[in-house]
Amino acid sequence: MVHKIVKFFDRLEDRVRSELSHYPIIYAFISGIGIVLFWRGVWDTADLFPFMTGPISLLLSLIILLVTGLFVSLFVGDNIIIAGIKRDKKIIEKTEIEIEMEEKKELDDVKKRVQKIDKNIEEIKELLLKK
Repeated sequence: MVHKIVKFFDRLEDRVRSELSHYPIIYAFISGIGIVLFWRGVWDTADLFPFMTGPISLLLSLIILLVTGLFVSLFVGDNIIIAGIKRDKKIIEKTEIEIEMEEKKELDDVKKRVQKIDKNIEEIKELLLKK
């Protein structure tokens, strides 16, 4: 039963996202409303519990975000961390040629991996045919 419900909403989300992606401003507006209403619900629910003072809310949220691994990625972002480790320039500091070169390098890496996978598949086929 739960699987059917999850599958239904998964398909619904795919269709809605597909349609809304053609209208980015409307998509952003609807998404913004959804996010604000979600946080309003969280806030109002927290207000129902007298012990949920500011410091307690902060501590509880910090624990939840640290345990789930979202604290850093939410407030800093994975791309910024990775760029810092690689000592990359910010995207706005890169030239169009640099961005195209990076994309080409990534595409070449993917092509090499696909070729290696194809080679491995062929070797497996040969081994199976010999048996």
